[in-house]
Formats: sequence, C-alpha cells, structure tokens
Amino acid sequence: MASHLSDIVGVPNHPVDVAVARLEAARRVTVLTGAGVSAASGVPTFRGAGGLWRDYRAEDLATPEAFERDPVLVWEWYGWRRRLVAATRPNAAHDVLARWTARWPTCTVITQNVDDLHVRVGTARLVRLHGSLWELSCWQRCGAPAWRDERVPIDPMPPRCPACGGLARPGVVWFGEALPAGEVEKAVEACACDVFLSVGTSSVVYPAAGLVQQARSQGAFTIEINPEVTPVTASVDLALAEPADAALGLIDSRLR
Repeated sequence: MASHLSDIVGVPNHPVDVAVARLEAARRVTVLTGAGVSAASGVPTFRGAGGLWRDYRAEDLATPEAFERDPVLVWEWYGWRRRLVAATRPNAAHDVLARWTARWPTCTVITQNVDDLHVRVGTARLVRLHGSLWELSCWQRCGAPAWRDERVPIDPMPPRCPACGGLARPGVVWFGEALPAGEVEKAVEACACDVFLSVGTSSVVYPAAGLVQQARSQGAFTIEINPEVTPVTASVDLALAEPADAALGLIDSRLR
C-alpha cells in the first residue's frame, strides 16, 4: 500500500501533498486515533464478530454489571487481552505521531485506544479518553489512587487493591460509564487547532466521534485517514483511504 501511495505522490493537488503543505504551515496540530492505528501492530479491535472471546462480545464483558456479576470472568478476558497486547510492538503510525509531538510543541494526540502503544514510544501530551489496560483502580472506590500494573499474567487473579484489599478493576472506561472529565476537557481544548487528523477511527463512538466536526467548526483543516468510509468521510476537508501506518509514514517522510 505504501508503494502505491509513493507512486502517485507528485500529481498536482494530490491529497498527500495537500496534507503535507497544511501540516508544514500549522502551528497547532491535533490527532485523534482509534483502533486502526494499532491494527498494523496486530492488536485486535475486540468488537464485532472477529472480537468474540469464548462466545462473549466486548459489550457482554466491558460493563460494571458484568464485573459485579462475575469479576473473575471479566478479569480472565482482560488478562487475555493484556497477553495479546504485551506481545505486540508499536508500528510506524505510533512512531510518526510520537515524532510529531516533538516537532510541534503544541501537537496533541487524543486516543481512544487502551493498549498504551502510544505511551511505549514516548508520545507527549497524550490524552487517553478510554483509559489503559495497564492501569488498575479500586472497585470499592476506597480512595486509593489508580496504579500501574504491567505484569503478565497478573497474580493474584483477580487482583486486589493494595490499600483496602478489595477487588481491583481494569482502569478502562466501560460501556455505560462517563469518560474522565479531565481528559475530555483536554480533548475539547485541543480542537482549537490549525490541522485536525482523525486516524484509524470508525467515528461512531461519541463524544470522540464529534471532535473532528468541533475542530472544523473552529476553523481547523480536517483530515481523515482510514481505509474504510466512516460517517465523517464526506464532511472532512481531506480523506485518505489508506491504512494509518502507510499514510502517516509517507506524510512524515515528505515533511521538511
């Protein structure tokens, strides 16, 4: 796919060249990332038919009700997910975005992913809307701050809160839960930018799906990178129907 993109760059007003020109002129850049950014690393989306685990859907397990009903089952699922992610490596898309946060001191990356591959490459000013697989918090809300635990496998299973000894839960946002207010505030503030890129996200999960339109309403040039058509494809200023790693890698290679 990358070679195909390279072959056609240089055509007048080609989308890649337009994206490069816009980025080079930008003072503030914001990037929203979704599951497609981690696809080249081999991280499954865990949603839809391909995301089934023991005949369960993510929607059956990633809820407070499911955890209250069977915390061991939910933790077994998260333990499986953590093993899969631990075996992966960040890809070119993660590398490029980490470099961009160094290139532009006002570049913000907002992610819906919980795999922390952005963290592993040192992405600055990262906003994690949905939390992290590698952080835990007290299910009983005893007041202990969230903590990081990167052990694979976790022992004991299910894990316990180090402060009160009660059950610990994954530090992710489950279905039916509100996003962390502080992270949402940072994401909204980042919409005041010159260029806003929506990369590898299906643009169906709100409020993240509304950020690209919010940025455009504030004057940002909006770019979507996604091999699939999404609800925002027709409304962005520029759409690149390519995988995240290929498109971002080519754009980055052409930045002066």
